Amino acid sequence: MVARDEWVVVVGASGAFGTAIVDRLVGRGLQVAAVGRHLESIGALVERHGEAVRPCATDIAADAATDTIRAALDDDRPVRAVVHGPGVAVAGGIATVPTSALVDAVDIKVGGLLRLVRAVDDRLVEGSRIIAIAGHYGLEPSPYAAAAGIANAALINVVRQLSLAYGARGVTAHTIAPGPADTERLHRVAADRAAMQGTTVADVLDQMRADSSLRQLTTPAQVAWAVSTLLDPEASATTGSTLMLDAGRRRGLP
Repeated sequence: MVARDEWVVVVGASGAFGTAIVDRLVGRGLQVAAVGRHLESIGALVERHGEAVRPCATDIAADAATDTIRAALDDDRPVRAVVHGPGVAVAGGIATVPTSALVDAVDIKVGGLLRLVRAVDDRLVEGSRIIAIAGHYGLEPSPYAAAAGIANAALINVVRQLSLAYGARGVTAHTIAPGPADTERLHRVAADRAAMQGTTVADVLDQMRADSSLRQLTTPAQVAWAVSTLLDPEASATTGSTLMLDAGRRRGLP
């Protein structure tokens, strides 16, 4: 039996990225607190991993989430990492997106990360990691996803600020920015875009692939690999930076 001496808290644990991340971290011997809005959505992870996963039902967009997450960590084990990966609504382009959707997206991405970090602040030790999953659209705006792009751009800035605030404690902060990922959510987005363009879902997905140098979409497994890699001691040199997992979509410098 693996001795699980450290916690990792994963927000958005029931999503495609979150599920792959939890699976990988449990395999690495860590105790995972899986955070989601509803217990039912986290149930499959608990069934698969048993006591290695602690379910925590809370809405990361509410300030009460800080106390709920803190209470779920009901022992004195340190927190090796927090992983913040909730999704936000696509909500359309900048000309039509409701301002309420922009506010909600920023609250989930930025406010949520701060609530998460504050929940575990006294558990963070030298070598702990703060990891946020942003997205390609935070650096390369999309005409279809203004809310996600704005929220992710703000998230990248906040992670840099956290790297400064926690650096003296030996705690590092990192952003992972996947490109469009081969998930059910992307297929729903592709269906909406296909309807707008009068084309097929397959054509939309092919165009998304063609936008990358490698002609491929990012996978949840690749995101989980990146999270696990950032736990290695050598990753401390990357604090404050953004790790692009976009298969070569970003063309600009830096």
